[in-house]
Amino acid sequence: MIEVKNLVKKFESGEGVLLAVNNVSFSVSTGEFVAITGRSGSGKSTLMYQLGLLDHPSEGRIIIDGEDITDLPHHERTSIRLNSLGYVFQDYALLPELSAIENVLIPLLMQGLPQTEALEKAKNSLVRIGLGDRLHHLPSQLSGGQQQRVSIARAIAHDPKIIFADEPTANLDSESSLLVLKNFIELNNEGQTILMVTHEPEYAAMAHRVITLSDGEISSDKWNKIK
Repeated sequence: MIEVKNLVKKFESGEGVLLAVNNVSFSVSTGEFVAITGRSGSGKSTLMYQLGLLDHPSEGRIIIDGEDITDLPHHERTSIRLNSLGYVFQDYALLPELSAIENVLIPLLMQGLPQTEALEKAKNSLVRIGLGDRLHHLPSQLSGGQQQRVSIARAIAHDPKIIFADEPTANLDSESSLLVLKNFIELNNEGQTILMVTHEPEYAAMAHRVITLSDGEISSDKWNKIK
């Protein structure tokens, strides 16, 4: 599903050039649940942003589902993000004035789905992750864990090829974090490919595989004894 070849991301700074991602290569098969971990500043979120088409690498290639997406024009990258990928961020990224179902609905309408079909998909997605009784609640009426699960529902409503989750439990307590991870595991058991950035070893241990970064380079790539 994902192939990364000699990926480099450089940032110019007053002290010179910072290599946030330094010659990284790996592949992810369809249906894998991969955790990317490492200390703060190791490059894990920067790597995620390259893979999720939210930023451009300085060098190297990114191939998703057989297509080299590295140098695609802006409109094609936007289309892939909207139609083929799902995103879960640590700050939830929900629109505060919209209800849970409206937050899930908006991207589906942007994809051009008829409103009736989009509404059904949004509702089914929220029910799927256990928020069928919170459809019309505003984000301010939801707990942090519930808001994050709304963002998961939004990410999966269009059946994406890959879910990218960047520190999805960073703002949550332990109970809410485990509920979010449970949702990811259930989705993965149904065949969903997931890449998750986390600095928590106990949450990384719930994935199939853990890629650890150090100073922008892969320091280890190990399979967990779970599943």
